[in-house]
Amino acid sequence: MKLKLTLLALIAGASMVAQAQTPAAAPAASGAKAAAPTRAEVKAEATAANKAGTIDASNTAGSTVAKPVKSDKSRAQVKSEAAAANKAGTIDASNTAGSTVAKPVKSDKTRAQVKDEAAAANKAGTIDKNPGQPKN
Repeated sequence: MKLKLTLLALIAGASMVAQAQTPAAAPAASGAKAAAPTRAEVKAEATAANKAGTIDASNTAGSTVAKPVKSDKSRAQVKSEAAAANKAGTIDASNTAGSTVAKPVKSDKTRAQVKDEAAAANKAGTIDKNPGQPKN
């Protein structure tokens, strides 16, 4: 059994090596795919497109990024406006650092009462055994 597996692996490897050594011009000769352009052709196309201005050069090494627009208000003015808006209640502060989350409603039952109710519901069969799972 091991001999057969070894021979099979050897044959598969040899066939892959044989396929890898086929000439590269074979697919082009059959008309399946055109040959890839040379580096010089690609370079010439790129320089022509760059001279024509059709290439967006905003993310290249020599490009300059537009500076952000500076505000005409001072920091104190911005802070006072924000404080006034916060005081007026026009700012949604639900996701800010100083916001408070409403506390959950506390139950008026004791733990023993809850356990007794759960046990009675389980005995009666009203509790779903596998919530979210398909029933068999």
